[in-house]
Amino acid sequence: MKQLDERLRSHYPQLSPQEQRIADFVFDHFDDLISYNSAELARLSGVSKATVSRLFRRLGYDKYKDMRDELRILRQSGMPLTDNRDAVQGNTLLARHYKQEMANLTQWVNALDAQQFGEAVQQMTRARRIFVIGMRNSWPLALHLRQQLLQARADVMVLPQPGQTLAEEIVDITPDDMVVVMAFRRRPRLIRPLMQQLQQRDIPLLALCEPQAQSMSGLARWQLCAPLDSVSAFDSYASAMSLINLLTNALLHEMLTQGRQRIHQIADLYQQLDELEHR
Repeated sequence: MKQLDERLRSHYPQLSPQEQRIADFVFDHFDDLISYNSAELARLSGVSKATVSRLFRRLGYDKYKDMRDELRILRQSGMPLTDNRDAVQGNTLLARHYKQEMANLTQWVNALDAQQFGEAVQQMTRARRIFVIGMRNSWPLALHLRQQLLQARADVMVLPQPGQTLAEEIVDITPDDMVVVMAFRRRPRLIRPLMQQLQQRDIPLLALCEPQAQSMSGLARWQLCAPLDSVSAFDSYASAMSLINLLTNALLHEMLTQGRQRIHQIADLYQQLDELEHR
């Protein structure tokens, strides 16, 4: 099925001048389109509401709302949506990017459940082992979380290993351990049955996901959300990385004496192995 921008481009030469005005406005405001109703789009385009309805019927939508629902579903599924403005907007794109990043950070900080966060951090301090699971775009997040946790405590593993299956890795996990699942959108089908399996075995489970991840609800003991919204095609993981930073700093402060000792031991090994530049 063609996306809205593709439909508009293919129909553009056959559109009336009034319909082309709507199309031009859509191309210039594609990222904001989901927030406009048909009356607002008509007013902003300088045409009648009837013209807006006629155009979207021509494009194959029964009603204007169907188009908005399609965009919302695509965006929440992680489908990259973009248009030609990205290459030419320069400072305007930069300003919009900054505004969206700040909105994402504000959203997750205001929505953070302090009790869930605190309980998850406490579990991280007492768990025998921590397994961090991430696939696709969540894999780099899983790697980063593991590396940060390793600064403060031992026995943190990331799964799956490249090219390997999970069954051999999770068979020995017990309720004395903890699993952190990076469950951000465009999740592999495996994630849901994996979480169900861990839940059935009473494994302490923390899920990190986007706020729209309704399918994750109830599958983890703790669920912390970070929005991925961006001004263009690709999701932004800045707020997810910020959440990881808060988790690992909170863990360090919960076990500060042991954590500091471990950090010093690691620093000594850096020097002995000459692994890092000293400039």
